[in-house]
Amino acid sequence: MASYYLNTNQQPNGDYEVHTAGCGWLPSPANREYLGEFTNCSSAVAEAKRRHPTWYRINGCKHCCQACHST
Repeated sequence: MASYYLNTNQQPNGDYEVHTAGCGWLPSPANREYLGEFTNCSSAVAEAKRRHPTWYRINGCKHCCQACHST
């Protein structure tokens, strides 16, 4: 299982990105929200969407969550 975080800063393309703890693109602690421990990025993205239902563009990082990256 891995630790997942949500970048709370919206990216220029409108996405909020989910990252794993070891990702080189993980934002600073002030700009991330801990989502928890998950076996895959799909579960972490689903948790982020549950917590932030009005943030319509929650996506996986293209570097550490490639299976969940769609834009």
